[in-house]
Amino acid sequence: MSTSSGSISSSPAPVTYDPASGPVLEVDDLHVEFRVRSGVVHAVNGISYTVDQGETLAILGESGSGKSVSAQAIMGILDSPPAVITGGGIRFQGRDILKLNAEDQRQIRGPGISMIFQDALSALNPVYSVGFQIGEMFRAHRGTSRKEAKQHAVELMDRVRIPAAARRVNDFPHQFSGGMRQRVMIAMALALDPRILIADEPTTALDVTVQAQVMDLLKDLQRDTGMGLILITHDLGVVNEVADRVAVMYAGKIVETGTVDDVFTRPGHPYTLGLMNSIPLVEAKGGRLNPIVGQPPNLSRIPSGCSFHPRCPRARTGAAAAPGRDCVGDVPPLRLVVPGREAACHYSEEVLGV
Repeated sequence: MSTSSGSISSSPAPVTYDPASGPVLEVDDLHVEFRVRSGVVHAVNGISYTVDQGETLAILGESGSGKSVSAQAIMGILDSPPAVITGGGIRFQGRDILKLNAEDQRQIRGPGISMIFQDALSALNPVYSVGFQIGEMFRAHRGTSRKEAKQHAVELMDRVRIPAAARRVNDFPHQFSGGMRQRVMIAMALALDPRILIADEPTTALDVTVQAQVMDLLKDLQRDTGMGLILITHDLGVVNEVADRVAVMYAGKIVETGTVDDVFTRPGHPYTLGLMNSIPLVEAKGGRLNPIVGQPPNLSRIPSGCSFHPRCPRARTGAAAAPGRDCVGDVPPLRLVVPGREAACHYSEEVLGV
């Protein structure tokens, strides 16, 4: 991290990345469930993806699809119980985090992988100044003094473009606007130069202008540091602006992956197509919206076969379905449909028109 004083750059070197070693982060067949009195909630059901250095992967889907739970599993912040990781692996630079002891995990989460939460006001402690909270990263992970940590906090606040950082470092969260609080959260997440940054709905509750400013800031910081970015959102406009690849989630599974251009222009799964068709069009002012019919499933009672079939206009069952491709009875695997595109639909070729 470059600063005018150079004090941060003199800190211990951040986690490095060797391009020859493969992706920075690999999530492999991850399963997470919540064991509650009413039953078992299958929140994440075997998702896999990778993130390379400097890449932005957007994880897209409706609320309740498992996006945030998968991120919390990566960060090790699931409440357990009731949450349990029942299968899969999470590899950071080739090391499976889930197989490491608590101290080794702590050395990765923060210096290696960091996270921005969607509600900055709730995530920040109201009784400590923002400078104290940003500086805590340096005190906890690098053993710096309180004075040095405060100086680092000022430099980071400058870096995320908070005006008058030296004067405002002692202010409390409630003294900042929503957009400035989100910048404080970004400063905290970037404190130790992570190789992977997870941004969970980073523009929630912000107006459109501030949303654009926050996303521009993240793009600039990513360009400066080369970090990989996982953007969790249901905002299709944000995804279209910043993402390189997209993973669409539904009922705890990834149902489609591909480049942002391919997925947005030619969806290969009926659910993704429904999301794209639900976007309001400027030229259709005064017209009716075209939402996806129905509601996402209860994750404690996920439908058989394709979990989207109760809402899918293309669903086929019985004699109308091809052998082995009954939408009600046969679970569609996530498969390569055309080069660079994976979709979990028995009839993706029809959706794509190939």
